[in-house]
Amino acid sequence: MVEHHIGWPARLRGWQRAVGWRARRPRPHFLGIGTQKGGTTSLYQLLRQHPDVFLPEQKELHYFSKHYQLGDRWYLNHFAAAKPGQLRGEITPYYLFHEAAPQRIAAMRRSMRLIALLRDPVERTLSQYFHSCRLGLETLPLEAALEAESTRLCGSAERIQQPGITDLHHQEHSYLARSRYEIQLQRYLALFGQERVLVLRSEDLFAQDPECLRRLCGFLGIAPFEAQITIPKANSGAGEAHAVSEALRSQLREQLEPTYRWLEAAYGMRW
Repeated sequence: MVEHHIGWPARLRGWQRAVGWRARRPRPHFLGIGTQKGGTTSLYQLLRQHPDVFLPEQKELHYFSKHYQLGDRWYLNHFAAAKPGQLRGEITPYYLFHEAAPQRIAAMRRSMRLIALLRDPVERTLSQYFHSCRLGLETLPLEAALEAESTRLCGSAERIQQPGITDLHHQEHSYLARSRYEIQLQRYLALFGQERVLVLRSEDLFAQDPECLRRLCGFLGIAPFEAQITIPKANSGAGEAHAVSEALRSQLREQLEPTYRWLEAAYGMRW
């Protein structure tokens, strides 16, 4: 905290009081921004095991998406228990898809490090649909839900720009839209640059691929995980997607082909 000095103008002392609370409530260094049904719960549980990392007890704070109207004080209080020297982070997969989140994050910290964990776009689409069904948030059959998506999402991107405004369709019925990773990632790349956005495949994390873990630790600047570390496969579905026909899978693959092409060109990712 900045110390008081005799003779400082009153307005400067006012500024000091205004920023003092922020100094006592340190900001996060990194965010896990997505994707939904892409393994972010497993990433959260993995990083919680590392002594150099602090994550809040609650996984998804949704500050930069659904709760921005609560203000920085509310958000930064979640990091108050971090020990000196720990890397502070938070994981909310909705941030990747939420159009207002990148600008809000940049307003807090332009040096924020961002982790995007991406799953095969077709498999992610199907997983989100069945996840919504299990939660009672989707009543339409799969093909009807996919057909209704564009109508459901109409105007939602504009509505959620206002702090405190949420949209059920935008969050829960955005099956294909959430799998268009190239659109979402480019919003972050434009603000933070390539070097501050780590893009990993979910499948590599679940396979405990050594290169995936090495890149994760190197990006965060933390010591490597112990060799015997186990990566939990958390929040997985009940296997409903196995019953989806190959014809429908091929149709989804065709619709998401721009995403597959972009990821292969930009990051060498293939599914």
